[in-house]
Amino acid sequence: MIENALTALEALFDPVRLAALFTGMIVGMVFGMLPGLGGVAAVSILLPFIYYLDPYSGLAMLLGAVSVVYTSDTITSVLLGAPGSPASAPTAIEGHALAKQGQASRALGVGFLASMVGGLTGAAILFVAIPVAGPIVLMLSTPELLMFALVGLYYAASMIGKDLAKGLAAACLGVLLGVVGPAQAAADFRYTFGQVYLLDGFSLTIVALGLFGVAEVISMLAAGGGISHERVKVDHWGEGFRDFWKAKWLVLRAAIIGVFGGFVPAVGASASTWVAYGHAIHSTKDKSRFGKGEIRGIAASEGANNATVISDLVPTLLFSVPGGPAAAIFLGALFSFGYYPGPRMITQHPDLMFLIVWSVALTSVVGAGLCFAITPALARLTRIPFAIIAAPLVLIMVIGAYQSTSTMGDIFMLFLLGGLGWLMKHGGWPRAPALVGFVLSGPMEQYFWLTNQIYGWSWLTRPGVLVIGSVIVIPMLISCVRWLKARGRKAGPAPAHDLPTLNAPSHGIALVLAAIVAVMFAYALWETFSFNPASRLMPALAILPGLPLALYLLVRGARDFRNDFSRDANELWVLAALFVYAMAVWAIGLSIPTVVLIAWMLLVKARMRIWTSLIYGVAVFAVIRLLFDLLRGDAPVGALIPFS
Repeated sequence: MIENALTALEALFDPVRLAALFTGMIVGMVFGMLPGLGGVAAVSILLPFIYYLDPYSGLAMLLGAVSVVYTSDTITSVLLGAPGSPASAPTAIEGHALAKQGQASRALGVGFLASMVGGLTGAAILFVAIPVAGPIVLMLSTPELLMFALVGLYYAASMIGKDLAKGLAAACLGVLLGVVGPAQAAADFRYTFGQVYLLDGFSLTIVALGLFGVAEVISMLAAGGGISHERVKVDHWGEGFRDFWKAKWLVLRAAIIGVFGGFVPAVGASASTWVAYGHAIHSTKDKSRFGKGEIRGIAASEGANNATVISDLVPTLLFSVPGGPAAAIFLGALFSFGYYPGPRMITQHPDLMFLIVWSVALTSVVGAGLCFAITPALARLTRIPFAIIAAPLVLIMVIGAYQSTSTMGDIFMLFLLGGLGWLMKHGGWPRAPALVGFVLSGPMEQYFWLTNQIYGWSWLTRPGVLVIGSVIVIPMLISCVRWLKARGRKAGPAPAHDLPTLNAPSHGIALVLAAIVAVMFAYALWETFSFNPASRLMPALAILPGLPLALYLLVRGARDFRNDFSRDANELWVLAALFVYAMAVWAIGLSIPTVVLIAWMLLVKARMRIWTSLIYGVAVFAVIRLLFDLLRGDAPVGALIPFS
């Protein structure tokens, strides 16, 4: 094994292969910072060029791209609050809150270090596990995969915040969004409303960008000013290094969670990151900081998503089962170079396996170093009026969403879900459980149906199921013991009801959101009667608890209602402007509405001078058109006036 590892290392240090690796790394860093694009766009752009290289160089170029995506997307997540990829949503929650407090460099420093350690940990574990990776993966049958999904849902429940009803309702709403489209167990298409666009369900990229990215853009555009109201210090990294050192064991545990998440097909970085984030919440005594700028949340999520990158390739290489779109492209590249993945891959091509390990390890270190180098310049963006940054940011999110199906439905859904995310943010509904429920609804339904078909209910007694289930049962028992101990204690005086602050939930929006969600659940319940019995399982799992919770929140909201819509009026106007932009793109194509949107953001919201805004606006528009060309996609063409 050592001989093969040294041979692979020597092969990688060939100048051409190193150049290919670092070229891929630069492309991956750039696209990692663009919300919604990430690894898929990076490897897609590099794919035509790898065939001019030898197999090792070509594969090294692709590995360089996917290895640093989760490192560089920390920048966008922290500075702008728009997750560069769905797996970075926890970083966006905690890191952006710190950026608003003038601590962007602290959040970025911990994120980069955790990403580096996560990548190195994943590479080290795979280095040791290569001889036994096949048997380990084969041990995971559908019952164990189902339990992994249930663990993810359990940790979603740990992100409910202080309001239990709102948190659980948000998780149910996420599961309901996840069951739109084809059923896993029967020939049914659920909740498509006769629209061809919905036949494949919602895109994870669009859901993540809508709930988190668009919602944050709306709030910051309306507020004006920079992202941070305090000066961001970027000349001292000491605090970030100290924070990382305090959380070092958490990062390692999160990396192990990420490795196992990558081993499981269909789970991947999006789910394992949330599991690691939930673990960070459960392992912290003071949970009050989570959601408001908790550095441990960044450490856990960044350690997990980078560790998943390399382990995600294990099912790809051993069973031709890609863990995600980027892994699927990598699989195609393997076929084109004459490699045929399978259980014998380890014995037939051990050099290739170790090439993957060395490539990921090297780019994890170099990529983190480059991110540290460019952070001082990028952190200054937090003092620039956000409207200047919002213009390219919104358009890049539109491009990222448009890559899903290349139809106008992508753009409409981005802003509709952005509106939903904005309502959840101001109504006091946590968005994290909704995203977790969406991610896990598909795997859970598939695994549960297969498990019951194959094992009946005997699967509950399998050793692997019991071990994984203990991850849920033991913390629940500990919580029950703590509750029993605290039950006899004397309760303190009730807190005084202060006047609502800008960060407090809006009573009016909470009432509107509860009404909308209640109607959604009620319609979903009525629609389920037309489904096959096997297709009703996951919708019922969302509806049966979700509808009573939404009705309870509706009644509670009506009881506590206060007309406080006026404080959010500016943000409502921004939301309306984005909807008008989407309608205009549908009607007359991309170019004219985009020019108007850029002009509105720069001249009205940012109050730039005409000539400055003209030069900057032309540059932004040119980059947007260039991105469409690079991604080999046609820009939207108007339905009423066929102009792009």
